[in-house]
Amino acid sequence: MGGLAVLAKQAGHTVTGCDANVYPPMSTQLEAQGIELIQGFDPSQISLGPDLYVIGNVVSRGNPLMEEILNRGLPYTSGPQWMGENILRDKWVLAVAGTHGKTTTSSMLAWILEDAGYAPGFLIGGVPLNFGISARLTGAAGESASESESIFFVIEADEYDTAFFDKRSKFVHYHAKTAILNNLEYDHADIFPDLGAIETQFHHLVRTIPGIGRLIVNRRESALESVLARGCWSESEWFGVDGGQDGWALITHDDDSFDVMFNGEPLGTVAWALGGEHNRMNGLAAIAAARHVGVPPALAIAALGRFENVKRRMELRGSVGKVAVYDDFAHHPTAIETTVAGLRRKIGAGRILAVLEPRSNTMKLGIMKQALPDSLRGADLVFGYGAKGGGKDALGWDLAAVLAPLGAAAQSYDDLDAMVRAIAAAARPGDHVLVMSNGGFGGVHQKILDALPAAPALSA
Repeated sequence: MGGLAVLAKQAGHTVTGCDANVYPPMSTQLEAQGIELIQGFDPSQISLGPDLYVIGNVVSRGNPLMEEILNRGLPYTSGPQWMGENILRDKWVLAVAGTHGKTTTSSMLAWILEDAGYAPGFLIGGVPLNFGISARLTGAAGESASESESIFFVIEADEYDTAFFDKRSKFVHYHAKTAILNNLEYDHADIFPDLGAIETQFHHLVRTIPGIGRLIVNRRESALESVLARGCWSESEWFGVDGGQDGWALITHDDDSFDVMFNGEPLGTVAWALGGEHNRMNGLAAIAAARHVGVPPALAIAALGRFENVKRRMELRGSVGKVAVYDDFAHHPTAIETTVAGLRRKIGAGRILAVLEPRSNTMKLGIMKQALPDSLRGADLVFGYGAKGGGKDALGWDLAAVLAPLGAAAQSYDDLDAMVRAIAAAARPGDHVLVMSNGGFGGVHQKILDALPAAPALSA
């Protein structure tokens, strides 16, 4: 919604917004764009007299401002519908869908198009470091057309529901011509009863892709094969195939660079600093999608060598006494395991202190709690935080009991400051503190950095 506000401002609208809790990098981005943010949902905001209220999917019945809008019969719409009707209508939309990697893959794809001179617009659920902003209406379409708008738009296509009054997935509103189906696992347990229900929503997305469009689909995901088995009316290409198969394949080297192959033909090598098989697969998908709009793979491969990743994706927040503190958005067990493994590959034998807040709706419900211990086994120490009580951020299960299989390597806390003190007490020179949460986590990253100078092993 913050990125959508930026697009609306760039399109010439006067924009204000309200929310209960906004944290960096979105809060600082809105500030930089001159967009006024009002804390809370007081009905008095009606006095602003907007022409239209654009409603995010966290707003539900009972929200005091929403109730006032309904009672007065004021005009409102959802964010995805507003996007589809006002921003994307005349664009060639490249949509990136999947349980994991949407933000990173969208950022890679937008950067490839930018590097190739396409100057795309984009709306991404994070801040790509190559751009420094999560949303842009458009850029100039190449030097020879410096006064014209680009027709290309990259969007992170979420399967979560649209709004309290529209329970379809957001991505059906975007009308993509190019769509990446990156992966598909069970998630969003608060709105989907099982994996089959999510597969149905992905099938609805496939139904919206025109015949001249193209699907870029992960061959390693059986759930996506099930989605396409229900019907496909556009071109499709598979990525992550074995080298001899039709489609896009990769061959990994020890330095995390990888060779790109299409239909068995080598196309070049991506040389970059990113680690992890998940990032290589994301990059492969982005190269394939860019090819659909005319970017030669050789140019896309070279562009990825200049890709700078995304804020909150293994982002180094600081170092004190040879202890590094990272921030990562990982919150699903698969993403947690992948993130820990990626850091392990990067640092080798150094200790990893994993700091986790299971904050997503799915995790708070406890649907995947039993997968947490195995997802964290690659870390040397684990510090889990879960608020207790009856508040909306409270866990509905016992975090200490769930982490018990990790033995003395795991500790759980419901007091953030106590956890920070414990992390500082455990830290030794050469450690890597990996903080994982899909929220602001109470500013824990800076609290850890502030506490480290007094850590016993660092201050001696």
